[in-house]
Amino acid sequence: MSKMLAGLLLFLCALGPTTGIRLVGNGYTDILVAINPAVPENDDLINRIKEIITSVSEYLFQALDNKVFFKEVKILVPPNWTNGTYERASTETYSKAKVLIDVPHPAFGDDPYTKQTKNCAEEGDYINFTPNFLLTDRLVDVYGPKGRVFVHEWAHLRWGVYDECNNKKPFYNDNGIQPTRCTSEVTGKWYELNNGFTQSCHISAETGLPTEECEFFPDKLQNAKASIMYMQIIDSVRAFCQEDEHNRKAPNMQNEKCDNKATHTVIFQESVDKDALGTLLPLQARPPYPQIRVLSRGNRVVCLVLDVSGSMSIIEEQASVGIVTFSTDAAILSGLTLIDGQSSRDTLIAKLPSTAGGSTFICKGLLKGLEVLKQDNKDTVGDEIIFLTDGEATDSVQDCLQTATESGTVINTLALGSDADNVLKTMADKIANEAILSNQLVDAFSSLTSSNGNPTKQKIQLESTGQIVSDWFNGTVPIDGTVGNRTTFTVIYEKSSPTVYFESPSSSVYNQKNATDTANTITLTVPGTAEAGDWKYSFFDKASTSQAMSLTVTSQAARDDVPPIMVMAQMNQLTNNGNKPMMVFAEVSQKYSPVLNTTVWAYLESDTGHSEKLQLLDNGAGSADAFKDDGIYSRYFTKLKKGRYNMKVRVASTGGVHSSPSRYSGALYIPGYIVDGTVKLNPPKPPTNVQPANVGSFTRTATGESFVVDVPVGVPLPNFPPNKITDLSAEIQEDIVLLNWTAPGEDLDQGTATSYEIRWSDDFQTSKQLQQCESVQHICTSSSRGRLSRTAFFGAQYHNPKWYHIVLCCSVRGQWQTEVSSV
Repeated sequence: MSKMLAGLLLFLCALGPTTGIRLVGNGYTDILVAINPAVPENDDLINRIKEIITSVSEYLFQALDNKVFFKEVKILVPPNWTNGTYERASTETYSKAKVLIDVPHPAFGDDPYTKQTKNCAEEGDYINFTPNFLLTDRLVDVYGPKGRVFVHEWAHLRWGVYDECNNKKPFYNDNGIQPTRCTSEVTGKWYELNNGFTQSCHISAETGLPTEECEFFPDKLQNAKASIMYMQIIDSVRAFCQEDEHNRKAPNMQNEKCDNKATHTVIFQESVDKDALGTLLPLQARPPYPQIRVLSRGNRVVCLVLDVSGSMSIIEEQASVGIVTFSTDAAILSGLTLIDGQSSRDTLIAKLPSTAGGSTFICKGLLKGLEVLKQDNKDTVGDEIIFLTDGEATDSVQDCLQTATESGTVINTLALGSDADNVLKTMADKIANEAILSNQLVDAFSSLTSSNGNPTKQKIQLESTGQIVSDWFNGTVPIDGTVGNRTTFTVIYEKSSPTVYFESPSSSVYNQKNATDTANTITLTVPGTAEAGDWKYSFFDKASTSQAMSLTVTSQAARDDVPPIMVMAQMNQLTNNGNKPMMVFAEVSQKYSPVLNTTVWAYLESDTGHSEKLQLLDNGAGSADAFKDDGIYSRYFTKLKKGRYNMKVRVASTGGVHSSPSRYSGALYIPGYIVDGTVKLNPPKPPTNVQPANVGSFTRTATGESFVVDVPVGVPLPNFPPNKITDLSAEIQEDIVLLNWTAPGEDLDQGTATSYEIRWSDDFQTSKQLQQCESVQHICTSSSRGRLSRTAFFGAQYHNPKWYHIVLCCSVRGQWQTEVSSV
């Protein structure tokens, strides 16, 4: 990276991140509800959202002992809603919203649900409602009043609790057949439906449970006060299940994910709000109505200063771009310019400086940037600044922090090299929304592309690779059928321009005559829609000495009605002192549908030279990957060494499968009620039929936000225990009990555990204490991490009508270190 790139400010009037939801006193603020651009403009929808939010606040206030309520909520309408009068959004974006309003998903229809991809007590990703669900009342009998449903989903989102029902296991045996529920005070009957008529359920001879056609019908009139996470639809239910009433034996997700703890316990003792809920006093009067604002974003205005001309390709058409440079002083190289074709891009590229020097006066650059952002409408609210520097600040950033904060501008930071560490950390902590510290600037800028909820208009990075070249640099990039428009190949070279060749799947050849060559960057934009298939590239270094070259390939959706395959990468935390491991996540999806059977690698590199390469998995084994086959690939990062890290994820597939997503969290669909001893049926649930589809070969790359590991000098890193076994299952075959599980590692999911201990207990509480359980079997193992493990033991003595809890624990170096797993 040349010094000429050091002192450049980048301004992006774009969709920027919001702050997260906050609990201020007794009131929740910064709650963002975003409407997808696919939803037609509708004033009634906005009014209905306002009504529902008010009822949500009232029900939430009752459910949590009069302690909390909704204080401030923002509704973000899409840019294509132009008939109403809306406030201008500042830092609010669709991608950062926690409540989404979108058209029905083929797999879910109008079902409300919450996307939860992490473990118990961790915040979820978002709540999803459809306009039909919000505007019509036809689903009230099925799910209950909309405000109650919202609170059910809010508990998933905010506090990381799970449903206390189970559509896959609606019944279980416990001194007779029991419906999967919490609390057991919820009464009702179970029947099969046959052509709209009820009949007694058939019992399976194999399981002793009702067959899958059997459904539970609750009594319409109940006395049960809990639980909201089971049936918020019941009029009497106004609380979360507490320990003294919690049904620990029910085979539901709450018990499985939260170690059989009650939802109330998780909320008050383990969730993000545990400290506040433990100290807040109940309000003595009803809370005020929520303050609700309706916001909208304008067109994108971008001011970029880049080291390579090819980086201009990430800016979409009809955006406005300006350029500012700073060192000892700051100067405007270009005012806001509308991007309207390649010529406007080339004009801006020509204005990039060729040399740089002097000091690094951050505040001068920042203030000059705000000046540029005022050129369109005399305001900076909602505009974005991307800070790029590789030097320590000469001035004091504190001098301009207040101005930046009050401007309403989103500030993102890019650091090049270790010298920029302190200033970028200050900017990120004080006023920045996202800090990306990367030596691959094109990757970094690609990760900062914004979204209004329409993935077909986003730039997708298909490939990012490079090497030292002395002769030929060859390779292949698959362009799958979901992308192809505005496909750009960007070649960056260190010294002298190479000879380049690109060949399409049908053997059409492109070379220098079809590309631009400016500022050590060759850019080829494929006309129209790029042909799907494998594209070959060959670059020949004509120089007498070797040089570094890199290739970046970006594209957009080929069709407006087919969302592209996308990748999002993140860490579970951005700072770490070495006391606990970190988790790496990469989501591979086609809009809401997960993409399975892909190979995902994460590359972590620090400014001190430490690097790690981790294969991310979607097997649902261990605490890092919470669910199998949800398109979230994850892994622990345990070899923590001091430094500032950038993170890049590479995804490749020769036959990925687009799969129907599983709705892990969402309100229960009630088939009907018992009214005066008679079954009153609700409308049948609309059928869904989303079949897995092969999406073909594809590659993707993504850059995540940077993170810092700050291990104190001289402090040794801890030895982490094996990860908890989360998929233990038991099957009785005559006198034999078969156990199956996925092998953990030595350090969480790394390495190999030494041995396993199998014990049993007929008491639930005792089963949680390993030493109080009777030993069954000790297994020495060499099964490597991630492999399916199996064992069997003689179980004739357990054949009586009692519950037996089989527990499994693994050891490392002779010490029992992992959490107990039970079934």
